[in-house]
Amino acid sequence: MKVAFFNSKKYDKKSFTERNMQGHELSFFEYQLHEKSALLAQGHDAVCVFVNDRLNKETLSILAEGGTKLIAMRCAGYNNVDLHAAKDLGLTVVRVPTYSPNAVAEHVLALVLSLYRKTPRAYNRVREGNFSLDGLIGCEIHGQTVGVIGIGKIGEIVACIFKGFGCRVLYSDIDESAFLNAQGMEKVDNEQLFNESDIITLHCPLLDATHHIIDSEAIGKMKDDVTIINTSRGGLIDTQAVYEGLKSKKIGHLGIDVYEEKGNLFFEDMSTEIIMDDLFMRLTTFPNVLITGHQAFLTTRALKNIADVTLSNISEFEKTGDCENQVTL
Repeated sequence: MKVAFFNSKKYDKKSFTERNMQGHELSFFEYQLHEKSALLAQGHDAVCVFVNDRLNKETLSILAEGGTKLIAMRCAGYNNVDLHAAKDLGLTVVRVPTYSPNAVAEHVLALVLSLYRKTPRAYNRVREGNFSLDGLIGCEIHGQTVGVIGIGKIGEIVACIFKGFGCRVLYSDIDESAFLNAQGMEKVDNEQLFNESDIITLHCPLLDATHHIIDSEAIGKMKDDVTIINTSRGGLIDTQAVYEGLKSKKIGHLGIDVYEEKGNLFFEDMSTEIIMDDLFMRLTTFPNVLITGHQAFLTTRALKNIADVTLSNISEFEKTGDCENQVTL
């Protein structure tokens, strides 16, 4: 199949080119997919897109008119796709349901450890020849209560990691996890999780029901000095409410790998630009905030798995017109 890759980076081109054993014809574009760039896909059977491409009704209509039949997400999320419009236009949407849950789960731990032990500040001091320990008193994870919201593959691994650190682990989800229960972890509702957790980490999809699941009301129910970690979807957090929580010192630490307005920021080199998002820039001024640019997934193993599953999805659709990893309403 002829496949147009949008929003592609050097690592995408490398991994997909190396793993393309099926012989698909791959075209790589650096542009994000949206209404103005969709014409680039004309004549391609499929497009391969990522989390910040904009697949609204207008974009999908242009793709369908140009002969595209398949939308291949090279990620697990698909909240940026108008599924109703895709269905009406006869477009099939497929995704990579899991590529390396360990990659994201381990990044959660990296954020918490970096925040608790003030690693970025210590690193910068030593580079400047400053070996003073003033202001570097840290926290320990052992003995904390950790609340995990969303128990998919990533959430389960996160829960087990913190259990291994000697933490009490609570989780909330629409489903029960017999595995976690057997490990002594407790299923609770969100209110109890907010009330009792020292660390809250988010691992649920972005849906209407989960949009701004962390808002001012939720923060008001949390412990003082709570740590909030988000490596899932930016829209799970009301950024303004979290900003106010940091100012009031209700929130003790914030670690985020996603941001609800990231479309104009993440995945690009903005080092020579003036970043116009005032709220984002205010977050970067807090010494107890650590922001990474949606890199939690970015490991060699994950990139290999993303390429393998995506290309397999494309081949399966080409042969059968269907796919096991198809997204349905």
